[in-house]
Amino acid sequence: MSATDTPPAPPAEEAAPARPVRGRSLRKRLVPYWLLLPGILWLLVFFALPMVYQASTSVQTGSLEQGFRVTWHFRTYADAFADYYPQFVRSLLYAGTATLLCLLLGYPLAHLIAFRAGRWRNLLLVLVIAPFFTSFLIRTLAWKTILADGGAVVDALEGLHVLDVTSRLGWTEDNRILATPMAVVCGLTYNFLPFMILPLYTSLDRIDPRLHEAAGDLYATPAATFRTVTLPLSMPGVVAGTLLTFIPASGDYVNAELLGSTDTKMVGSVIQSQFLRVLDYPTAAALSFILMAVVLLVVTFHIRRSGTEDLL
Repeated sequence: MSATDTPPAPPAEEAAPARPVRGRSLRKRLVPYWLLLPGILWLLVFFALPMVYQASTSVQTGSLEQGFRVTWHFRTYADAFADYYPQFVRSLLYAGTATLLCLLLGYPLAHLIAFRAGRWRNLLLVLVIAPFFTSFLIRTLAWKTILADGGAVVDALEGLHVLDVTSRLGWTEDNRILATPMAVVCGLTYNFLPFMILPLYTSLDRIDPRLHEAAGDLYATPAATFRTVTLPLSMPGVVAGTLLTFIPASGDYVNAELLGSTDTKMVGSVIQSQFLRVLDYPTAAALSFILMAVVLLVVTFHIRRSGTEDLL
């Protein structure tokens, strides 16, 4: 090739195929929804549909022999509440007392595990959830032996004259604990205590230890440090623990059935009896929705008064 010849042009690069940018971007945005789809279907099938079915049952009339049909009989709600409002009040009282006891017992233990347990932390957490390794029914039946008349617990409380005080308050009677409100509250407290400890521990474990050191550098006493640092930062755990304890405790019927008497029946016992013994399905469904509404009001009030909606 001579100097005057024009050098050949470099070969043109093959054009890259166009990428479906929009299609790929759309698929990327849909991935979270596809991942949520199984959970949504689960909630629809096992939560929403039964709720709709129970709502329709609550406005039905009829009998098991003649069949039930939807007649939009909302009077069932008023009659159910009028007939069983003592059980509603009793359920809220027992659940609230058990929740308060769980908080008083669970907060120091959660604080100990989070800040003082050291290498024993994992062992203590296993001991907290150890009751879950056995059946709820078995754990409750065990308390019939623990609180039996003439047992060590009753003799110790009687010797300390504690039963005299609780008898005046109406929580025990005749120096016995079984078949009294105190027995039901003890069962509720024991069975739902882990639901209080675990959220409290999670919230306390997230607190930066340097905040406690800073409070000490500012000459804050341990009580002042707890009041101004630890307690405010652990409030999400307090809220979560109280909700996880109060909600199932208010609808529980196992403890009232096994540890209580006819005078300690909770609304869960009434609902169970209406469904399985009396076979009055509309009344049972109406009681369930009334309980759900009452618990929802209490929970909403509690969350707003606590000043936080961050449950964990």
